[in-house]
Amino acid sequence: MGKFLSISVLVVLIVIIGGVAAIGSWAWWIVVAVLVALLLLGIYDLLQKRHSVLRNYPVVGHLRYLLEDLRPELQQYFIERNWDGRPYDRDIRSLIYERAKGIAGEQAFGTERDVNQPGYEYLVHSTAPLNEPDEPPRVTVGGPDCSQPYSMALLNVSAMSFGSLSANAIRALNKGAKLGGFAHDTGEGGLSPYHLENGGDLVWEIGSGYFSTRTKDGDFDPDQFKDHAARDQVKCVSLKLSQGAKPGIGGVLPAAKVNAEIAKTRGVPQGQKCVSPPAHKVFSTPTEMIEFIARMRELAGGKPAGFKLCVGSRTDVLAMCKAMIEVGTTPDFIIVDGSEGGTGAAPLEYEDHMGMPLTDGLMVVHNALVGTGLRDRIRLGASGKVAAGNDIVKRLIQGADYTNAARAMMMAVGCIQAQMCHTDKCPVGVATQDTRRQRALDVGDKSVRVQQYQQATVKEAAKMMASMGVRQPRDLDPHMLRLNVSPTENRSYAELYEWLAPGQLLDEPPQTWASDWSRASVDTFRPQIAHH
Repeated sequence: MGKFLSISVLVVLIVIIGGVAAIGSWAWWIVVAVLVALLLLGIYDLLQKRHSVLRNYPVVGHLRYLLEDLRPELQQYFIERNWDGRPYDRDIRSLIYERAKGIAGEQAFGTERDVNQPGYEYLVHSTAPLNEPDEPPRVTVGGPDCSQPYSMALLNVSAMSFGSLSANAIRALNKGAKLGGFAHDTGEGGLSPYHLENGGDLVWEIGSGYFSTRTKDGDFDPDQFKDHAARDQVKCVSLKLSQGAKPGIGGVLPAAKVNAEIAKTRGVPQGQKCVSPPAHKVFSTPTEMIEFIARMRELAGGKPAGFKLCVGSRTDVLAMCKAMIEVGTTPDFIIVDGSEGGTGAAPLEYEDHMGMPLTDGLMVVHNALVGTGLRDRIRLGASGKVAAGNDIVKRLIQGADYTNAARAMMMAVGCIQAQMCHTDKCPVGVATQDTRRQRALDVGDKSVRVQQYQQATVKEAAKMMASMGVRQPRDLDPHMLRLNVSPTENRSYAELYEWLAPGQLLDEPPQTWASDWSRASVDTFRPQIAHH
């Protein structure tokens, strides 16, 4: 049937061409040219061997590819409901856009969500709510070995590299951080001029490629690190172990994309493939890792030093905690990234099936630190689909001290969730190195939007805490977050999860943690096999 239809189309075209040719007017000759082009296209479709659809459906088969290209836009704008889009639904996207523009971001007529559905979460308000605070709380990052502590906001810009984002996007994010008094994580792609241009506070992230602080052989260069870390704008230094969206693999920037600007920023040869190895060269054991972070803090002149990871197992985390105890020092902060976190590009298998979700990972790290008596020395950041005030409060209840957002901040500078970050064809100039595309992003306007979005969201989080009867994050507890476990039952996080007491792992590990605790070693990240 399909081939008959296509052949019929070709026959009709030939007949029309013959009839039109006899008429001879210029307008008709234009029509003839179009029809000839379609005829040639049909012949080509019949002869080519790459696309079976086009061989069976010449000419009309191209409609299939056209509709396939339009499918994401049709889905996003005409089919999906306000609450079921992915990764971010329309309600959340609209909230971010409105707050970024200085609009209230309010909604009429009540929730559209099914509040009885299993998996629905809600926060517990107080019968005696407090007034909203004049200023939202902040968190001091810096343990006993830190001489230059930093006052961290409850919501900050998460790690996004120059190269993944455009120069104008980096400029806007950093200027927004400067205007709003919050931190901007550089990502592992190096300390670029665009991070430094507008004076916003920076968390300088170092990955396994050691960009901006590497030798020609790709090793860590302590002298470069010391020089860059001495900049007043660099407030904290962070070691990246893994990223939520693609834990366990390094990044590759093709040679064609390593232009002079990126090569200079990263400290790599121009025009050569740039590879971030899966693992670090500077350490291979938990003990060596903790010692290296202490060295980073020393080289940075006493500024807070920490690390970021997507949790793989409790044994990994417990091995790090044991190493902290043995070495006698701790990181000043740990950023926990969830497997639901974003990325510019990653294999589908990694995005969908690798790494621990943020809820579980955050509570593992929090409980491991509490159980080893280290929690008071270390601040926890949470990164992974943080966008609204309730996201901040939820993560604080689960153990975080502050939160970071990446994709929400991208939306504040204009991202429309086109999900084309890996193609270099971002339609709004956020995730591209195409100078023509990125000129659409106005730094002055978008930086104000970043500031307004962050300010409004943190304000809402502080207001929600006041409605729950608390002023400070430390006063929140797991009883204040509840989850529907079935259509007829909901339970608090205090009931659903195990929460360790301070020092409990050192005194007598509970049965549920005992096996992981015994298998964790300061000498290896590979769990030790228990012998019976």
